[in-house]
Amino acid sequence: MNIKDIKSPADIRNLSVSELRLLCHDLREALLHKLSVHGGHIGPNLGMVEAAVALHYVFDTPKDKIVFDVSHQTYVHKMLTGRINAFLDEAHYDDVTGYTNPGESEYDLFTIGHTSTAVSLAGGLAKARDLRGGSENVVALVGDGSLSGGEAFEGLDFGATLDSNFIVVVNDNDMSIAENHGGLYESLRQLRETDGQSEPNYFKSLGFDYKYVAYGNDVDELIKAFEGVKDIKHPVVVHINTQKGKGYAPAEADRETFHYGSPFDIPTGHPTHIDETPDYGDVTARHLLQMMHKDSTVAAITAGTPGVFGFDPERRKQAGNQFIDVGIAEQEAVALASGMAKGGAKPFFGVVSSFVQRAYDQLSQDVAINNTPVVIGLFYATMYGMNDVTHLGWFDIALISNIPGFVYLAPTCKEEYLAMLDWAMAQNEHPVAIRIPGTAVVETGRTFPTDYSDLNKYSIDRRGKDMAIIGAGAFYGLGEKVVAMLVEKGFEPTLINPRYLSGVDEDLLRDLEKDHRLVVTLEDGVLDGGFGEKIAGFYGLTPMKVKCYGLRKEFADRYDYGALAEANRLNPSLITEDIERILSEK
Repeated sequence: MNIKDIKSPADIRNLSVSELRLLCHDLREALLHKLSVHGGHIGPNLGMVEAAVALHYVFDTPKDKIVFDVSHQTYVHKMLTGRINAFLDEAHYDDVTGYTNPGESEYDLFTIGHTSTAVSLAGGLAKARDLRGGSENVVALVGDGSLSGGEAFEGLDFGATLDSNFIVVVNDNDMSIAENHGGLYESLRQLRETDGQSEPNYFKSLGFDYKYVAYGNDVDELIKAFEGVKDIKHPVVVHINTQKGKGYAPAEADRETFHYGSPFDIPTGHPTHIDETPDYGDVTARHLLQMMHKDSTVAAITAGTPGVFGFDPERRKQAGNQFIDVGIAEQEAVALASGMAKGGAKPFFGVVSSFVQRAYDQLSQDVAINNTPVVIGLFYATMYGMNDVTHLGWFDIALISNIPGFVYLAPTCKEEYLAMLDWAMAQNEHPVAIRIPGTAVVETGRTFPTDYSDLNKYSIDRRGKDMAIIGAGAFYGLGEKVVAMLVEKGFEPTLINPRYLSGVDEDLLRDLEKDHRLVVTLEDGVLDGGFGEKIAGFYGLTPMKVKCYGLRKEFADRYDYGALAEANRLNPSLITEDIERILSEK
C-alpha cells in the first residue's frame, strides 16, 4: 500500500505479511529521509519499525492501550496513527513533537519525555480497567536502557501482582543512549544468547510469564508473539531483540552517535552542518580529566547521558574506572555520589537540568541532610536549551537553591566556571551544585577568585547609584547590556554578579539602601521560588523597590526563544524601559 494513505492502524490490518514487510521498508525509508533533513532520535526509531507495525496490526488500538516509554521509540507509531504527513511533507515536519502527546492523537496516552515511566503508567491503566470492569489489552513498551531506572523496577514489581491482562514489551537492543551499564544487562545478555531459556530469569523472578522473540525486526515473528499474548489474563513480558539503527548502516555501526542527531547526509552518515562552537560539556570533560590524572579519587558520574558533559567513548576510556555510568538512574547517581564523598572520593555528577528533578529526594535526604561534599554540574539549565515541554531547563534554581545546605553557584563565563569547579571539587564542607551556563561558551580573559567558602558574598562589578542590576549566571550578560543602555541615557547603574543562587548577601543589600531606590534581578529560570524572590523577600517592607525578571511558571512546549523572551520582557530595551518608568514614579 502507499504509506500516504495510512490514516489509522485499521488501514494496515488487512495486509498480508509480505505486504507488511514492504510497508516496513517504505516507512523506514520515509523515516530516514525526515531524520536526515530534520534530525531527531535516529537509531531508536529505525529499530522500532517492525515492532510498531506489529503492535498496531495485532492490537485493537486505540481501544487497546499502548504506553511508550520515553517516546524516543514513537515515530513509526505516529506515522501509523494519522500523522503520516508530518513525516512525508517537509512543510509539516514540525506538526508533531518527538514524544507521545495526547493533544495530537487519541492513540497517545501520556506526554512522556523522561524514561522508565511506561510500566508504572500502564500498570495504572490496567488497574483502572479492572476496577471499572473493562476488558481492553494494556501494553507497556519499554526500552532495555529504561530498565535501569528505579521506577521501571517498581512498575514491574507491582505489575506482576495484577491478576489480569498486563503486557510488557521489552525492546532489547543492547544499548541505552551509550552502552548499557548494570548487573541487569548481564541477565538480558544471557537471555539473548540462550533464546530466552537461561535461568535465573529477571522477569520470571518477579512473577511474570515470559516470551522471547529472537528476531525483533521480523514482523512475522512479532505478530505471532503479540497474537500469542493478546487478551491474556495474567501479566506477561514479551522480550524482543531488536537492532538499534536497523536498516541504515552508519546507525547500525555507530549506535551511540546515531541515538540522536542533527541533519545528516544519508550516503555517508556525516552531519550536514558541523557546529564548532565551543561547548561547556567539552570544557568540563577536559578539565575533569586533568583532575583525574592528578588525583585518583576524582570521579565523573553520569546517569546514562555521558555526552552531556563531553565524555565521548575515547574520554571514557581515558578515565577508566574514574568514569561511572549508573544507567538511566538519577536517584542512584546522586546517592552513589553521596556515599563516595563520605568515603573520601571526589565525585562530580553531570546531569541535564530537567533530569535532576527525578532525584529530588536524594538531593535532600542523602546529600543535604548528610552534608556530603558532592559536586553536581547542571547542563541545559536555560530557557535557550531544549524546548520540549518534558525537557525544560527552567526549574532547577527553585528546586536546588531552596534545599538547606546546598551551595548553588552560577558562573557567568568559562573562567569563572572553572574557578568555581576547582573550589567545589577541592572543598569538603558543603554539597555544591554549579549551574553551567546553557548558552554558548563565554570567554572573558578575566581572573576570578579561587575560594568561594565565604558563602553568599556577591561581587559588585560596577558601583553606581539609584538602581542596581543583579544578573545571575548566564543572564549576567543581559545585565551588562541593560547597564550599557542605562549609561547611554545618563544613569549610573550598579552591576552585580551574585555568584550564589542559594543565599543572600545581606551586607551588600543593606549597603545598597544608602543610595539606591531600585534593585533589578535577572535569572534564566522560573520566577516562582527563584533567586529574585530571595532578594525581594529580603527587602520586604523597606522603601527599596525590587523588580524581578525571569520566566513565568508554565509548561511551554516547542516555543520560539525570541517570542518567549519578549513575552517575559527578557529584552534589554524592554527592561531599560521598565527601569526608567519605575524610577520616574514617585
